[in-house]
Amino acid sequence: MRSRVAPGPIFLQTKPSAPHLRIGTRGSQLALAQAHETRDRLMAAHGLPESAFEIVVIKTSGDIIQDRPLSEVGGKGLFTKEIEEALYSGDIDIAVHSAKDMPTVLPDGLELIAFLPREDVRDAFISPKAKRIQDLPQGAVVGSSSLRRQAMIKRLRPDIDVVMYRGNVQTRLRKLAEGVVDATLLAHAGLRRLGLGDVVTSVIEPSEFLPAVGQAAICIEARADDTATRDLLAAIHHRETEICLTAERAFLGELDGSCRTPIGGLARLDGDRIALTGLILRPDGSEAHETAREGGIAEAAELGRDAGAELKARGGPDFFRE
Repeated sequence: MRSRVAPGPIFLQTKPSAPHLRIGTRGSQLALAQAHETRDRLMAAHGLPESAFEIVVIKTSGDIIQDRPLSEVGGKGLFTKEIEEALYSGDIDIAVHSAKDMPTVLPDGLELIAFLPREDVRDAFISPKAKRIQDLPQGAVVGSSSLRRQAMIKRLRPDIDVVMYRGNVQTRLRKLAEGVVDATLLAHAGLRRLGLGDVVTSVIEPSEFLPAVGQAAICIEARADDTATRDLLAAIHHRETEICLTAERAFLGELDGSCRTPIGGLARLDGDRIALTGLILRPDGSEAHETAREGGIAEAAELGRDAGAELKARGGPDFFRE
């Protein structure tokens, strides 16, 4: 009589659990809006529930220090240092940043692995007293924390008093309403992301006011060896924005640019061609040098470096000194 063989273990097939992705961000309303946009795009791309993600708010040095210009206390890295430390320690899986806040050199082991589609790159002029900067009364006071905007305002209107103006978007708008300043400039993209587009008096075209490198772009940083997260983010990565930012960041890197230097840069795509415009200014707006490059998208970084090298040579070593 044939013996019966006991059946082996039965494995039930179960649906794999959804990933739990921890998204690090600053705590301002704009930073949270950008983190939520990243989460929502990932949810839509992968059919994931909101519970698969956790928004982790991290206070940075740039958020804490409000009484001094960033150029005096460390520059752009003040908005990323603590968030990058959380990436290193494994407390978060990705960090969502405004691309214009990112230093050109990242810490070893961290990379920008995705960019979201870029918003409107233009600066927005906001004032109850004039439609444009040119229309402000003699001696008007304009508030801005950006050395680039300060220099460009002074270049356009040397008679205007430009004052340091820190704080989040809502704080700056409140100060404007209280009459602390006569006008201010903010990124149009940030206002749109916050649903505040109706406060804009006018938008300034890039031909008149070149935006900051990376303005209006959201970038996502992660550990370089985290292939699973890289694969997850690939579904929402916007290649066109990456190409433009490659040129702009190479331009900025060649100039060793940071919050200490008034620099503007903007790259745009037309099919498989990229056009880059770069600008450096003295802090008081008294002198400026501009250049442009055009080439194939494979040359993006080379075009940026070449444009930066030209302006560095034209300005000379003392150009950015007060």
